Amino acid sequence: MNLRWMPNLITVFRIALVAPLVFTLLHREYHAALWLAFIAGLSDGVDGYLAKRFGWTTWLGSLLDPVADKLLLLAGFAVLTVQGLVPDWLFWLMMARDLAIVIGAYVYYRLVGHVEGKPSRLSKLNTVLQITLLLWVLMTQVWPQVLTTPGLVPWLVGFTAATTAGSGIHYVWVWAGMARRERRQRDDA
Repeated sequence: MNLRWMPNLITVFRIALVAPLVFTLLHREYHAALWLAFIAGLSDGVDGYLAKRFGWTTWLGSLLDPVADKLLLLAGFAVLTVQGLVPDWLFWLMMARDLAIVIGAYVYYRLVGHVEGKPSRLSKLNTVLQITLLLWVLMTQVWPQVLTTPGLVPWLVGFTAATTAGSGIHYVWVWAGMARRERRQRDDA
């Protein structure tokens, strides 16, 4: 077996965790959901580490990795939002950001060409905060008597919202600038 594909296999495993995560959340089995979310978050770090450390990056992996993250996070937050554990507006902000990125990538592809799925540092921070918020909300359901720190969830929600909006705006700004430069170069040629 070619180990170069290991990060992609881990990413596919993370995608496969979406259905069990949603199932456990819908049945309010928060302890199991916490473990699934933790394993998913850990696998995200492991596949990224392997890809960078050993140069096992692939074009497929650059597309699958953010898709896996988004599927897990949006599915998890969708259920938690319906259950009243996460503010509605935060879920819709996440959806709007991801939709803007997908539409932006499509428009960029149609106008310019190849789209490289390379996340910005702000986007990586946003993913870490979303995972942290998801895990923390689940932990408050598993251990409510221990994790009742007043104000922590609102702070996590606020930081997550700020990085969600900021990274979405950043992507639009960067891709629009790259598209303008590429179009100018084509027009000048």
